[in-house]
Amino acid sequence: MDRETANMIMRTLEKQYPGAGPGLRFENPFQLLIATILSAQCTDARVNQVTSRLFKKYRSPEDFAHAKLNEIESEIKECGLYRAKSKHIIETCKKLVEDFGGEVPQNREDLMKLPGVGRKTANVVLSNAFGVNAIGVDTHVFRVANRLGLASSKDAFGTEKDLMEILPEEMWGKAHHLLIYHGRNICRAKRPRCGICPVNSYCKYYNDLKG
Repeated sequence: MDRETANMIMRTLEKQYPGAGPGLRFENPFQLLIATILSAQCTDARVNQVTSRLFKKYRSPEDFAHAKLNEIESEIKECGLYRAKSKHIIETCKKLVEDFGGEVPQNREDLMKLPGVGRKTANVVLSNAFGVNAIGVDTHVFRVANRLGLASSKDAFGTEKDLMEILPEEMWGKAHHLLIYHGRNICRAKRPRCGICPVNSYCKYYNDLKG
């Protein structure tokens, strides 16, 4: 796919989803970091339910760092994978306090030193909390980008590189949200709604199906 076609797809999706933006509710970079860790294999709606009460009780990295593991587990149980997530959250908060003065780092390398923080989570925090141009590749972004032909990769990192190559840098953060919205609403994992897709004329997956 050429860059002009990629830009046409993005402009079309912007018209389709004018309100596309972060689904997680947060008031500061730290809350977004914790919410994004919780969001693994969990819906944004469920995470928002949990964090609405969690952040009233634990307001800072210090609060989480001093919490007992079983306390955090009971607070986030609805999010799934709660044992691993609880451990990561407490360890991450200890590291924030000990190594970063209680502040969330503003670069990918340091963010990825935090337990439970991979490249996708780091990119989400960089883009949404700090305004850094970055693309977080979750399952929706991976699926939609490769179906459309914006990317051609078998893994998330390769997909991220493909998107960074074909899209203007200032579009990276917005593209993350547009592809997620499209993946949730039309380009679903099972039974994608290709017939009503506004970008099906550009889509590699759809055109391959038509033969």
